[in-house]
Formats: sequence, C-alpha cells, structure tokens
Amino acid sequence: MKKLLAILLVLSIVFAFGACAGKSGTETSTDAPKPANTATGKVYYLNFKPEADQAWQDLAKTYTEQTGVEVKVVTAASGEYDNTLTAEMDKDAAPTMFQIGNQGAVETWGEYALDLSDTDFVKELTTSDFNLYDGDKLVSVGYCYEAFGIIVNKALLEQAGHSLDEITNFDSLKAVADDIHARAAELGFDAFTSAGLDGSSSWRFSGHLINMPLFYEFRDDGVKEQPAEIKGTYMDNYKAIWDLYITDSATTGAALASATGDQAEAEFGEGKAVFYQNGTWEYANLTGNFNMNPEDITMIPIYCGVDGEEKAGLCCGTENCWAVNANAKQEDIDATLAFMTWVVTSDEGTAMMAEQFGPCPFKNAKTPENVLFAAANDYTAKGNYVVTWAFNWEPAVDDYRAAVVDAMTKYSAGQGEWDEVVKAAVDGWATLYAKDHAE
Repeated sequence: MKKLLAILLVLSIVFAFGACAGKSGTETSTDAPKPANTATGKVYYLNFKPEADQAWQDLAKTYTEQTGVEVKVVTAASGEYDNTLTAEMDKDAAPTMFQIGNQGAVETWGEYALDLSDTDFVKELTTSDFNLYDGDKLVSVGYCYEAFGIIVNKALLEQAGHSLDEITNFDSLKAVADDIHARAAELGFDAFTSAGLDGSSSWRFSGHLINMPLFYEFRDDGVKEQPAEIKGTYMDNYKAIWDLYITDSATTGAALASATGDQAEAEFGEGKAVFYQNGTWEYANLTGNFNMNPEDITMIPIYCGVDGEEKAGLCCGTENCWAVNANAKQEDIDATLAFMTWVVTSDEGTAMMAEQFGPCPFKNAKTPENVLFAAANDYTAKGNYVVTWAFNWEPAVDDYRAAVVDAMTKYSAGQGEWDEVVKAAVDGWATLYAKDHAE
C-alpha cells in the first residue's frame, strides 16, 4: 500500500510541477529560478551532519524570509542519525527531507521514500553516480561527494625535519610518526591527534578506518553488492594502522574511551599534532574556527601496509544523499522539493553548499576553495586508484560499529585481545546481515 501511495504521490508532483513551470522575470546571477510559492506547505529537514548545523539554520532562515515557507532543521547528534530518524518518523510531524546514505539504509527506508526520478530537483544533477535506488525507484540523491584520509599539517611536518615526499606507504608513515612522537617534548607537538573512542569520534575508526580492510578485501574478491559475510583478510593491516594511531599520540590507553572528536580537532587546529584522520568536511572548521592557513594543510591516503598502496589515492564517496518522505502531506512534499531545488540553484544555497560540502554534482554548483579536495583531485590526476567507500555496506550500521568500538576500546586499554576486534568485525557482520535479511 505504501509503494502504491508513493507512486500516486510522484504522479501528482510531476503534474503539479509541469503545470506550474516557468521562469521568474527576475533572475539571479546564476540564472537560477526564484523560489516557488509553496507557502501552504512546510519543510522539515533532519540533518545528518552536526558540523553543518549552523549553516543549515542560516540558510533555512534566508529561505523563509524570501518565500514565507517554514523550514525547520533538526540536527541529529553524531553517530545517532539512525536512532533519531526512527524516532522522528514515528511522529505525526515527521521529517519531509532526510538522509538515506547507503544500501543498507535503502532496505530500511526505501519504502518511505518518494521516487525522485522526474522531479525538477533531479534535473539539476550533472551525474547520477552518487544516487541510490530501490530497484528502479530513485530513493535518494547524492548532493555532494567527500574524501577522507590523513590530514597533514605541512608546516609542523617540515618543522620536525620531514616532508610529504618521504611518506609513500605505511612503513614510511610509521618511520616519520615514530620519530616525531619520540621527540614530542622537544618539538612541542606529537605525531597523531587522539584516536578517541567516544561516540563523537569513534565513527572515524569503526566506519572510516575499517574501510581500508573492507575495500581491499572487496577489491580482491570482486564484490559488487553487500556481502552476507566477510573474511577479514586485511584485519592485520587494520591493526597496524590502529596501533600506530594509539601509540604515536599524546592520548593513549584507557584515556581513549572518553576522548572526543572535538578534542582531536582542537589538537590539530591548535598545532599540537601533525596528523589527523578525518575528511574534507573539516576544512571549514580548521581554517575558520582555528584560523589555519590553507597552504599549511593537505591530505594523504590512509596507508596500512597493503602491497601496492603507493598508488593509492584518498577514500572518496558519499553518505550524503537526500530523500523525501512519500508519506508526508502533498503540500509539504511540494514545499520540500521546491526548497531542495532552491538550495542547489540559488546564490545563497550554492555558496553554502560549496563552503560546507565541497564539490556538488549540480549544474549551478560553485567551485569550492577546499584544498583537501585539491589533494583528492591531484591523486586521481596522477593515476592513483580511488579507495571507494566499502563501509557503506556495513550491516545494521549502529549495532555493527558499537560492537567494533567496544572491542577496540578494550584492546586499546590493554583489557582485551585484537582477536576480539576481529570477531566483532567478521562474526558481527555475518550475524547482523542474517538478522537484517531474516524472513
């Protein structure tokens, strides 16, 4: 019944937008259409990215001032998006715009999502490479793509007597990091920021870092869709890079259990560490909140000792995909689609998107100033392979990551063995996949 309702809603939207199409007599400098008059509807966006909350709040206010349309933005706490979305979707005033960021989420939320195929918003795309489908149904649209790796403070690296040219694989990264850590008191800074396992930080390792063994295993085995189980072929490589993070840092052992994401960010932003595993989304905070010089920062691949990794590039992909609630009121669906179109066509929207999210696959997208994206593009231009986002296939994401983090926390504090991390990652995958696909 829900799928039939979604089809009917799509047909009504296509008819409504076809009947109302037309340009305003006054156009912006990007020739973007003026916001549609959808004052009878409301927009409720459940935002996925805490670091972009203020930018979304400001943009929503601007849109409301221009159109009279109410736009509510609620931002889920870091690592709590799935739980927040589940709770919010049970309410009468559920989100009209939300995230479906990977294939696992499609299986959970696909039936709630409007088919976006024939919407004006989708016609603004320049590529469909980042979109997600439920069969032939376009359930969510990738609105930006990102890259993550190891962010480097080049100025501190040079101050320590090293250069980027030295670092080409895990062995050379370890040699540089070991030297900096050994001289931390003398230098006034350490090698790595704290690899905190607090919920605000742990996603960097249970999601992004574990991407490394997943990517290489899936590449070897030619995996093209979410597998029912994994072998753990490269879990020793995962251990190697994790051991480096938690050894060559000022924060080690049991202290990692409560070390936060803000702590790691501040350590890097304040010049207390040379290396910081994170992504392109950190650029605005580092150059804005911490006034770092863009010329002093870049990003290198996450090296973990795999043969041929000298030709690796950065980890590129996206979990940032917008979906529209097919069960919302028709006037709210119309208002939401109009708002999404405005975000990706207006000067105000495209400026915010470029600043917060970098490259966006839309016709009117502005070129970002983010030097971390320049690093990603440079590796690709040199012919290095892109490390794709294999972690998007993690089953029951919150439960899977929680189990891995629990095992990593015990291991890092000397209260557990690495085999427990392997068990959580490998056995946990099979168990949760089976649970997700139970009849």
